[in-house]
Amino acid sequence: MKKNEINITVTMDDNNVPEKIEWIASNVGKQNTSQAMLLSMWDDDAKNMVRIDMWTKDMMMSEMKQFFYQSLLSMANTLERATAEEEAVKALRNFAKEFGEKMKMAQKDPIISFKNK
Repeated sequence: MKKNEINITVTMDDNNVPEKIEWIASNVGKQNTSQAMLLSMWDDDAKNMVRIDMWTKDMMMSEMKQFFYQSLLSMANTLERATAEEEAVKALRNFAKEFGEKMKMAQKDPIISFKNK
């Protein structure tokens, strides 16, 4: 059985505010830095989501808006692959589009495609 490991290191200031988020994955082998992370996992025993949301004090508000916009689109893509629930996926993508408009975000994203089925 193949296994991969992801290590996350968070450097905090004296007030426990994240200054730096670094991560490395065993299958990548290169140290990476991030300004924010939304880590969600399913707790099978509790049948509930467990999560860690964190961002560094240097992250710009415009970057946070873009991060949330891309996260919403990414969740729609994951939902589509995992469930094929087309109506729910369409609703989530429409919400992401409305969110992007309210946040005055560019609607075209080179990383995550926006499908409108």
